[in-house]
Amino acid sequence: MRIRLLGTGTPTPSLKRMCSGYVVESGGDVIVLDHGFGAHHRLLELGIRATDVTHFFCSHLHYDHMGDYPRLLLTRWDQGAGKIPELKVYGPPPIAKVTRALIDPGGAFGPDLIARTENLCSIAIYRARGGEGERKKPAPEVTELKPNDVVHGNGWQVTTAGVSHFGPQLISYGFRLDAPHGSFVYSGDSGPCASMARLAGNCDVLVHMCHYISGTELNEEFAKSCMGHRELAKLGAEANVKTIVLTHVTEQIDQPGVRERVLREMAEIYKGNLIFGDDLMEIPVRGPAAAKLM
Repeated sequence: MRIRLLGTGTPTPSLKRMCSGYVVESGGDVIVLDHGFGAHHRLLELGIRATDVTHFFCSHLHYDHMGDYPRLLLTRWDQGAGKIPELKVYGPPPIAKVTRALIDPGGAFGPDLIARTENLCSIAIYRARGGEGERKKPAPEVTELKPNDVVHGNGWQVTTAGVSHFGPQLISYGFRLDAPHGSFVYSGDSGPCASMARLAGNCDVLVHMCHYISGTELNEEFAKSCMGHRELAKLGAEANVKTIVLTHVTEQIDQPGVRERVLREMAEIYKGNLIFGDDLMEIPVRGPAAAKLM
């Protein structure tokens, strides 16, 4: 299992931190979890093409978690030229409706797809890329998940849990990926909740939103929907997580000295490995190890 961070930021525009996105490679499959604005650029920086991606899991329908979903979907279809299986898409309702609104004839990219499937210039490009016969429009395999659903892949499985974030307006999920080489849990966005603690139990790596310094929450609802640093440390300790990766960090935390303070205070509560996530970082499944001193 290989875990890499695409985007570790928030909706706030940043050149350092793109919006949420993560990629896990396991069993020959390339699994993208969330794909906010800028995440696709990071995917390309890692040398992963859209056509390499086999599965896409969306935690919730905030734009900073799915803004680049259309780019992944359409680039994969266009470059794949009918030679690869359709993208498998999973997420909360109404992701099926959102997908149709992108690619149906009356959808946002309807005119584009009509041109690419009917214009002779586009057909020539399609055939130059190895496509044969009629050029069909994209038809991703979209599955709307429910809490506790399990998705099986090539030697791995993903379990879904409902989490606490912007309800009831949005349905938000956390995901746990179990494979022979380890377990990876991704919170999506979530405040403290029992379902997240159950999902993360005894996992190797927990990548979790760490949105603010505990005690500075804007109101009660904010604290229910977003995770503070001390609350995340308590979750890691209670769930016996081996490694916590902080992500979805705001500019409040992402300052020299403040980052270190946050980790120090978390370490007073949680005794496992702590990693302050950055875009393009690879996370060791079995925990960090010091490099040889040269």
